[in-house]
Amino acid sequence: MNIVTIPRKLASSDDLVVISRKEYESLKARIVPVVPMTASERRALARARKDFAAGKLLSLDEFRRELGRSRRSKRH
Repeated sequence: MNIVTIPRKLASSDDLVVISRKEYESLKARIVPVVPMTASERRALARARKDFAAGKLLSLDEFRRELGRSRRSKRH
């Protein structure tokens, strides 16, 4: 038998649930299904990771800023 000490902060709330690892994994598998990628999706992901590492991609915020700049420059 394993003994676990639960911190008072967690034990005092109503949000604490203890289940076995096996049951947790089963619930997780049903909630977040694993969807296999196709070969072309794997290649695209590898290419995107490579481009990201090389700094060739913009973040969403950077992209929005770039769009804003081009719009403003066309108005003036």
